[in-house]
Amino acid sequence: MSTYPFSEIEKKWQEFWDKNRTFKVTEDPSVPIEKRKYVLDMFPYPSGAGLHVGHPEGYTATDIYCRYLRMNGYNVLHPMGFDSFGLPAENYAIKTGTHPRTTTEKNIENFRKQIKSLGFCYDWDREVSTHTEEYYRWTQWIFLQLYKKGLAYEAETPINWCPSCLTGLSNEEVKDGKCERCGSLVSRKNIRQWILKITAYADRLLNDLDTLDWSDSIKSMQSNWIGRSEGASVQFKLEKLGDSLEVYTTRSDTLFGATYMVVAPEHPLVEKLTTETQREAVEEYIHQASHKSDLERTDLAKDKTGVFSGSYAINPVNKKKIPIWIADYVLVSYGTGAIMAVPAHDTRDWEFAKKFDLPIIEVLKSEVNVQEQAWTEDGIHVNSGFLDGLNKEDAIETMNSWLEEQGIGKRTINYKLRDWVFSRQRYWGEPIPLVHCTSCGTVPVPEDQLPLTLPEVDSYTPSGTGESPLVTIPEWVETTCPSCGGPAKRETNTMPQWAGSCWYYLRYLDPHNSEALASKEAIDYWMPVDLYVGGAEHAVLHLLYARFWHKVLYDLGIVNTIEPFQRLVNQGMITSFAYQRADKTLVATDEVEEIAPDTYVEKATGEKLERVIAKMSKSLKNVINPDEIINDYGADAMRTYEMFMGPLQVSKPWATTGLSGVYRFLDRVWRLTERTISEDAPSEYMLKVLHKTIKKVTKDTNSLDFNTAISQMMILVNELYKIEDLPRSIWEALILMLAPYVPHLAEELWEMAGHKPSVANQNWPKYREELTIDDEVEIVIQINGKLRAKIQTAKGIAKDAILSEAMKQERIIELTEGKTIIKTIVVPDKLVNIVVKG
Repeated sequence: MSTYPFSEIEKKWQEFWDKNRTFKVTEDPSVPIEKRKYVLDMFPYPSGAGLHVGHPEGYTATDIYCRYLRMNGYNVLHPMGFDSFGLPAENYAIKTGTHPRTTTEKNIENFRKQIKSLGFCYDWDREVSTHTEEYYRWTQWIFLQLYKKGLAYEAETPINWCPSCLTGLSNEEVKDGKCERCGSLVSRKNIRQWILKITAYADRLLNDLDTLDWSDSIKSMQSNWIGRSEGASVQFKLEKLGDSLEVYTTRSDTLFGATYMVVAPEHPLVEKLTTETQREAVEEYIHQASHKSDLERTDLAKDKTGVFSGSYAINPVNKKKIPIWIADYVLVSYGTGAIMAVPAHDTRDWEFAKKFDLPIIEVLKSEVNVQEQAWTEDGIHVNSGFLDGLNKEDAIETMNSWLEEQGIGKRTINYKLRDWVFSRQRYWGEPIPLVHCTSCGTVPVPEDQLPLTLPEVDSYTPSGTGESPLVTIPEWVETTCPSCGGPAKRETNTMPQWAGSCWYYLRYLDPHNSEALASKEAIDYWMPVDLYVGGAEHAVLHLLYARFWHKVLYDLGIVNTIEPFQRLVNQGMITSFAYQRADKTLVATDEVEEIAPDTYVEKATGEKLERVIAKMSKSLKNVINPDEIINDYGADAMRTYEMFMGPLQVSKPWATTGLSGVYRFLDRVWRLTERTISEDAPSEYMLKVLHKTIKKVTKDTNSLDFNTAISQMMILVNELYKIEDLPRSIWEALILMLAPYVPHLAEELWEMAGHKPSVANQNWPKYREELTIDDEVEIVIQINGKLRAKIQTAKGIAKDAILSEAMKQERIIELTEGKTIIKTIVVPDKLVNIVVKG
């Protein structure tokens, strides 16, 4: 028989599934709630690069799981779509003059083709793309509900501004303080933005994490991002200025140790605080700080910088005069934008104090010299007036009460979470459906006039003012007020890419509904999402934003659950080999030469390189193209290999040698068709191997432990090669277990076995528990804890009988002869340990 003809088979069955709409799903009311499952993949952004082998890992996992569920009688919703608005398409348009829609839809076509080539069981009738008007009509509708609830407001906030490109940049486009595209130094520029009041939902976003089946690490990331803390706000009077500077602190008990204050460069009081003698230095410092991202500013490892404002505050607990500094390690967006610094007990403050020779006062009894390093553990209070001798909890309570009695502070709850800046100064995004009227102010576009569509334009060049390119299209901007009919101007900011991905899981439920984002019946039938699988890079913002929108929709009575995603699984990253210089920088693979086995040098310099594991990257040229893998090995082999590499949630390196091994396994399965199919009952031994396999594959597929399920099926195939004829009952059970993993091959084998397609509609095989239990067990015999022999015995025999049998073994007799047996330990069905002396 010829080698497994994967190309022919895979094309045949993909065409069959498409033609017969094998995986189309409907809301069958006869299916009980417990037999309905909504399994969701994080949908991709359709970039021009297409998929690499890392992308399909999660898709393969959900595909196997969905096929398994269907074979177990579940009604399964498993859709796919595209997150198709976004910056890369607009940048490409600016560069080439190609309309973003043109490149986006071309990329979608390629992505769809690649995804289909892997045989995934998506219901393609439910496909959505966030850039289509029928989709973003409802994105705009949701925004209007947020606006009407008072959850959307305007404010001046900073953007990253490139003076050369004359445009705002996302944080991702800023590298080391410079524009990624042109290399110009980036600064911060205030601009009018729309902001969503996500902080109004902070407590619910935090508390409802307890209801979710998510990993502790993801919950922790969400919790830390929200950053709820209980503390106190404290007013420090400003010397000679008649004003106060407010700080927020969780450690009011350390006030006696506050020896200076720091305000962010953007703090509104900076102008007032700056004295004439310090003005030039302060202005220069603020200019330098404007070129740094928030991430750079808060990097704990960075050298501390700052400038004295010239002004002083009065510490309210001891009336001491303390200097006020301006430093970029404090952000205006967190707390009050000002801090009291307690350098004896905070590493960051200590480093700053040492650099600028500021006082350090111990207020917690320390086990170190606080002049040499900060003491960041707790201790009994010292040098703290009325707090001396108190522990942390008592001291905080005492100080907070004192602050409130004095009228200079109060207990406060604070959040790290900031309101969501929702505007983008871009063309390729959802228009914000608002108009600005000189008489009526801001007016929403009537819902029956949605979608407010993007105008067709010839140029996507930035406006030069930091505003969206839409401002340069007067025929679109100029409009009439929906309220008074007078002249008005459209909002020219567009929505961020996050907007479309906040609610796409709901549109899948009812993608062609022109009356609502989804019908109540569809929402009630499918929600919440039972399993959501995707990369950990979305562990914070996407999930947080989607949860926020969902809660708003819940409050409006549109959805029926308080959370959208009940169970979340993040697949591990598939990595690839790269090459690293001595200074840890990486080199593209095509710049590397192997001069001896496992010895590499950089072609241009001859410098020795170390081979390492790294993330796949176009710049490193270590990306593995799935099209090539499918062409050489087939989709089923690629699917199986990605699941066989290791546990789903663990990162693992790609190795083509491992892929070759999986291909050989599938070829062995194929060659079993050369055997005669026997209608006779299998031997008792083979029956037990089968039922153990069914039990193991059932359990592991259900728990997403696909690698061990595949290993067990390999064991069964190996056993089948040891017998002459192929028992039909075993062969067909194997095909059914293979069906979710290698669907193309399984369809072909099922048809060859004399059945009509599709194998996807068959019942999952059942196992008999009594046939999964071994009659014999292997018992390990140790002497003083070291393995010395093994024996096979009947399962469940008494301890005395096991020990007796162990002592008869030739090797055990030899090693115990002439020695004193101190004691024996027998663990039934597992081991015997003989402790000897002499």
